[in-house]
Amino acid sequence: MNDRLLRACRLEPVDATPVWFMRQAGRSLPEYRAIRERATLEQVVADAALCAEVTLQPVRRLGVDAAVLFADITTPLPGLGIDVRIVDGVGPVIDRPVRSADDLAALRRFEPEASVGPLLAAIRLLRAELDVPLIGFAGAPFTLAAYVVGGRASRDAAAVRRLLLEAPDVADRLLATLADLAIAYLGAQVAAGVQVVQLFDSWAGALSPDLYRDRVAAHSRRVLDAVSALGVPAIHFSTGTAGFLEDVAAAGGDLIGVDWRIALDDAWARIGNRGIQGNLDPAVLVEQWPVIEAGADAVLAAGGGRPGHVFNLGHGVLPETNPDHLARLVDLVHERSAVGAAA
Repeated sequence: MNDRLLRACRLEPVDATPVWFMRQAGRSLPEYRAIRERATLEQVVADAALCAEVTLQPVRRLGVDAAVLFADITTPLPGLGIDVRIVDGVGPVIDRPVRSADDLAALRRFEPEASVGPLLAAIRLLRAELDVPLIGFAGAPFTLAAYVVGGRASRDAAAVRRLLLEAPDVADRLLATLADLAIAYLGAQVAAGVQVVQLFDSWAGALSPDLYRDRVAAHSRRVLDAVSALGVPAIHFSTGTAGFLEDVAAAGGDLIGVDWRIALDDAWARIGNRGIQGNLDPAVLVEQWPVIEAGADAVLAAGGGRPGHVFNLGHGVLPETNPDHLARLVDLVHERSAVGAAA
């Protein structure tokens, strides 16, 4: 088995820098678009065989060092009684947001097998076929709350920020509920066979450092502590958090994922003795190859060949990305970082 990712999570030497991409399975791949012509995202996730197939597509085509389970960040929310629609061009939409104590009281306990049984079955199918590690994931409590309170994606997550300030007790109870959800969801994924998990806090950058530190970090820490107790490595990913990266790292994670808004070597110096994941700007991948090559070389140079670097983008693959460029980038990272490669 190719265990580069697992070794990097443990800060062990590797023969070449491992590489995978957030949203590597999805709209940039023609084989995925062909599936979506006959099935919605929800239908894909609800069909174990189809979910496994979509997860496998980028591993076959791109040669990446890990598979990442195909699902949406909001996939487990219906298990709490929160209905979600995935709208093309918009993303997840929640028609009845959770904004009050009464709304919270109406939520039910998340039961993984009943709520996401086909997804867990897909994990078992994948483990039987994969020769690279399988990454599972969940939304961090704050990022899930941004959808649950706001009803849909919002660049400034204003609705949940207002809830934190105006109804702190309700906000804290909601974050605790979503932390419980993430713990149960990730625990079920690990039991089914995922070997690494990533906690996505994609909207954390909307917070002030004080609000993150005082009101949010502890909920993410509880999730990451629970994952650590299961004995699998965790990647703690956030965007827009360069202003309080130390606080993000303090909340936990074996690897800290960083976006393109901070130099990789600067970020690494700030997170301490931890692995790091990142951080090529996804927009670079829609440019011509010389631009992509230069960007990848800069990231690798900032990594300096240190154990614990996982090459990834600063966020997800853009739909207009050429998959041939993705595959070529995987080869470039492996070749330039290979042990004994010319400097």
